[in-house]
This record gives sequence, structure tokens and C-alpha cells, in this order.
Amino acid sequence: MPLHRPASTRIKAKAAELGFELCGIAPADDLPELSFFAEWLARGYAGEMQWLTRTAARRADVRAVVPGARSVIVTGTLYNVDRPYSTEERDPAVGLVSRYAWGDDYHDVIGRRLDQLLAWMREEAAEPFEARAYVDTGPVQERVYAQYAGLGWIGKNACLINERIGSWLFLSEIICSLPLEPDTPAFDRCGTCTLCLEACPTGAIVEPHVIDSNRCLSYLTIELRGDIPEEHRAALGAHVYGCDVCQDVCPYNQAAPASDDPAWQPRPSLDRPRLADLWRMPDAELRRVTKGSAMTRAKLPALRRNVAVALANAGRPLDLEAADPARPSAGDPMVRRHVGSSAGTPPAVSVPRDVRSG
Repeated sequence: MPLHRPASTRIKAKAAELGFELCGIAPADDLPELSFFAEWLARGYAGEMQWLTRTAARRADVRAVVPGARSVIVTGTLYNVDRPYSTEERDPAVGLVSRYAWGDDYHDVIGRRLDQLLAWMREEAAEPFEARAYVDTGPVQERVYAQYAGLGWIGKNACLINERIGSWLFLSEIICSLPLEPDTPAFDRCGTCTLCLEACPTGAIVEPHVIDSNRCLSYLTIELRGDIPEEHRAALGAHVYGCDVCQDVCPYNQAAPASDDPAWQPRPSLDRPRLADLWRMPDAELRRVTKGSAMTRAKLPALRRNVAVALANAGRPLDLEAADPARPSAGDPMVRRHVGSSAGTPPAVSVPRDVRSG
């Protein structure tokens, strides 16, 4: 055997030692849920994310990524911290940043831990084996493998939900040629609940488990490089980076545990930031406060664009200002097209924190 028996048990124990809350093993098989991705792309739901189309063939099967792969080790890391949910924020002048981006960049933090796990596996192995490790960086349909690894099920909001700790999870995986014992797949526990579909500000959850990225606030505020469609600007509300609404309202997150990991604690500048402060912040300062966080995914002009719309939604539209050498991104033509721009009153979304699934 490549690893001393029981290999699966020992890998999970090591993963827990390294700080992963969840770890399971899925088979590197032709899983039926993998085939829907091609249809999702064909519907145009990927928006401008062309890299998804370019890697579609590889995303259909991890054996296209690691020839000879037999197992997928999937880990889950809890990033929830003890702070109010976005649906509980009543001050429209406070910018909303997606919970996963408050602390350090998960790609780096979890990447280091995953590298440690893989290095340990290679040390323990009696023979060499092929493997690739990914933290939301490779052509892998990670939620499908996470479900088959028993970590949780894919909810109607398309997030992986764990019955015990909810959906505030970073997923990562090691695809390898080791013949590991797979776990029992998790089964769907959403039942008849449709809170996430009803709460989505733009109706981006077009049917259970299916997201149209063209409407999703996370896509519009992070991945979209051009203008935000006018019909979605009011729904942006105070969101300046990402959106957590569909997770905020999920019954399985109403009693979600909080992590005390320093890596996920909010940076002071990203903990309930004032929209006006974000707008006035010089480019150099804005780069400094987002450096080392996942917020670098959105370039400065996109962040300025989002803040400009959020300020308009808060009833505090900006006037076009003279060029400011400290904030050249504010003068970007795309940003200026969003200054003072809103399409109406943003929808109100709230849910009692004591909601439980039925």
C-alpha cells in the first residue's frame, strides 16, 4: 500500500491537525453531477468568465487533470467569525464586504496548509504517487467532489452546506493516484426551504442549485470588469465586494459556529467600513488595506465603481470631481459612468437569526 493502513483515517487526522474542520475522500469517477456544467455554460450563465469555457473539458473529470487519479481528498475550512450578517446591517452608509474576504487571502493560507498535508502524505508513502493540490485555483468542480466526500450537500443556493457547521466553508482538494477508501456521499437536506431563492437581491438563483452569474452580485462586483447593468444597480445596495445574502438567510447558518483562527478575523479597515471613507481613501491606502486579502481579485477601478453605486443607493450620490492625483482610479471613465448612478431603492432583506430548518 502507498500509505500505512488505514490510510484514509490517518489523512483525515493529519488534516484536522493542520486546521481543516472537515476532510473526506471522493472517488475520481465519472460522477453524474459533473455533466451539468456543460449545460450551465451553454445557457450563458458564466457571463464574461471565459476561462470557465476554456477549461470545460478538464472540469468534466479530474482524471484529465491528474491522469491515473483514483481519489480526491476534499477539505473544508470554516471562515465564519463572530460578526453580524449582512442582512442585519441597518446602516445604508456601511459598505458590505463578503465575509470570506474580511481576513487574509484564503488561497495563500489554505494553500500552505494543503501543501503541508501533501508533503506529509509523500513522506508517509511507501511508493511515489501522482497528485495535484488546488485551493479554488484549478479546473475542478469542487462542490461535487465535496458532496461525494461526505462534507455536505450542494444547497439550492449552489453552496456546499454541512449540517453541523453550515456553508461558511473554503473548499480545497488533493487529486491523487492513491486508491483511498471513499466516504459515503452526503444527501440533500434543504427540503422544501426556498429562503435563498426568495432573498436573492437580483433573482440570480434561477432555479434550485442553478446560478445565473450575469445577475449575481458577487459576479457583478468582483468578476465583471465593465459597467454594472443599470437594472441591477439598485439591488447592489451597499455591497462593494461580493454578496452573502443567500448564505445569511440559510437556516443551517443561523447557529453556525465561529472560527477563532486569526487568518479569518476582519481587518479593521474592512470591518463595517463607511462608504464615504472607502471613496475618499487614496489609491495607495486602498491597495494597502486590501493587500494580502481576497479583495485584490477586484481591481481598484471596480472597487471604486461599486462604492460609487452604493453611495448613490444610500442617498448620497457623488458629484463628478476634478482629477485627484491621490485617487487616479476614481477618474477612470468606467468609474465616472457610475457616479451618482442608481436605479431606485434597494430591496430590503432580513431574516430572524433564530430561524431553523423544518
